[in-house]
Amino acid sequence: MTSPRGNLVNLEAVSKTHGTTTLLDGISLGIGANDRVGVVGSNGAGKSTLLNVLTRAEPPDSGRVAVRGDLRIGVLNQTVRLPVGATIREVVLDAAWLGEGFGAEHEWAGDSRVREVLDGLGLHDIGLDVVIDPLSGGERRRVALAALLVRDADLLVLDEPTNHLDVEGVAWLAAHLAARRGALLVVTHDRWFLDEVCTVTWEVADGQIHAYEGGYSAYVLARAERSRVEAATESRRQNLLRKELAWLRRGPPARTSKPQFRIDAANALIADEPPVRDTLSLQRFATARLGKSVYDVENVSLRYGDRVMLQDVTWRLGPGDRVGIVGVNGSGKTSLLRLLAGEREPDAGVVKIGQTVQAAYLSQEVAELPAGLRVLEAIQEVAQRIQVGDRDLTAGQLAEMFGFGSARQWTRVGELSGGERRRLQLLRLLMAEPNVLVLDEPTNDLDIDTLTALEDLLDSFPGTVVVVSHDRYLVERVTDTVVALLGDGSITPLNGGIDEYLTRRRSRGASAPVSPGAPAAGGAPAAPAVDLRAARKELARVERQVVKLDAREAELHDQLAKHATDYGKVAELDAELRDLRAERDTAEERWLALGELLDV
Repeated sequence: MTSPRGNLVNLEAVSKTHGTTTLLDGISLGIGANDRVGVVGSNGAGKSTLLNVLTRAEPPDSGRVAVRGDLRIGVLNQTVRLPVGATIREVVLDAAWLGEGFGAEHEWAGDSRVREVLDGLGLHDIGLDVVIDPLSGGERRRVALAALLVRDADLLVLDEPTNHLDVEGVAWLAAHLAARRGALLVVTHDRWFLDEVCTVTWEVADGQIHAYEGGYSAYVLARAERSRVEAATESRRQNLLRKELAWLRRGPPARTSKPQFRIDAANALIADEPPVRDTLSLQRFATARLGKSVYDVENVSLRYGDRVMLQDVTWRLGPGDRVGIVGVNGSGKTSLLRLLAGEREPDAGVVKIGQTVQAAYLSQEVAELPAGLRVLEAIQEVAQRIQVGDRDLTAGQLAEMFGFGSARQWTRVGELSGGERRRLQLLRLLMAEPNVLVLDEPTNDLDIDTLTALEDLLDSFPGTVVVVSHDRYLVERVTDTVVALLGDGSITPLNGGIDEYLTRRRSRGASAPVSPGAPAAGGAPAAPAVDLRAARKELARVERQVVKLDAREAELHDQLAKHATDYGKVAELDAELRDLRAERDTAEERWLALGELLDV
């Protein structure tokens, strides 16, 4: 961070209390001209309050907020307020409500930045002359975001900017912000986005702000290291951190951007940590619970008005399958989940559901909950205990895993926030002990700690999991295969995962509609998928090579110690050691290059 004099904004001994809860307690920090800060913390910890104090939307109870006099600041709040009766063109390009506009169309039509933002957020597809009042909440949020991004700002403050964006939109926004000049402060639960965009992470907890260098991966590493150094007593939280760290560290070391001694300390911490999932055991257990058949989608067609969602699709899901579904907004992802959940019938074809299937469907809408009951009672209304893998959890233990502490468990359901109600909805589904989970955007309104707890639970879930999510991190973390709805009426398997999906979308032209049954432009998508598979194979080969070279180096050191008095032998071993180190340096450079190419 820059010195206080060079900062755009400084907080000096700032405190802020809501009700009886102290959210900020004597905080002193600043944001420099080139800082890119990600803000994380549990729901209710004070992340949005911090943003409001920094932007002077709320005054602190004590302390001082100093802002550079000529500071240009752009703010996206969770609640979007746009002028009534205005069109998208007026909000984004004229923007009298922001105090500035672009004037005549030729003034902005020739501005590549403006065109990029309009295309990247899909506003050309909606239409610039459309009145914003009847638009959905997600569309209105994209309009507000576009109005900020087309203008110059010294500091952008964004509260959950990835909400209502699909995977492709999140990838575009990350690339745009990474290339944009100026400072950035962003609250988000999207961990992939944090890694792509942020160079500093602030954790808001217990009225304090802990700063970490790097994005989410580096934050997890530093947080686990801090837990080790401070001998944290919260064993459950530490185990989750170790598991998360083990997941992150299975990629190239470039992911954390940390010195070698920190990487060594982290590796020692997770040395005995098993893989996140025992896939073979889970598959056997799932087959025992579900039999051989789960879902058989046979020659199914599905339409929404004049729009073809699925056309003559055959797709099978078996016991223990863990599938992520991606696709642009409106491509039919939710409709497909509703088919599986039995909430919608196909226009043609048949969906066969296995006789032993007990599915739990988490929709995007928060289901009706018993408002008069307390949280723990609402969970126990479904069941008192749950068996997940080899773990037997009580309703109270599961509630605590999902952020309902012992005191909060006795809060009435009607008094919960939207995020807490979403968590309770998920808990009640899990307490029914289903053998199939069908999850539609399960990360909505969940903070990072709750997401980590959910992933930990899914790691040992012995059944079939189908997930629709724009959260790239969650999809890659909890599923084994990814399929896409590309708008051509088919379900397309993606051997290269989300990377392949983004490559296919770019090759087709992101905004170009694809007619059902039409081939991809020039047949191009197949080549990137093959390239990605080849790169992954080479990455695995180079990783094995580095491991072997490390082992050989250790042997050479042992032999040097053994033959310390034999100068001829020492010279021979020393020459071999130098050659080996040169070979290892070359291999590690290739390893890092492949890691950046694959974004692992």
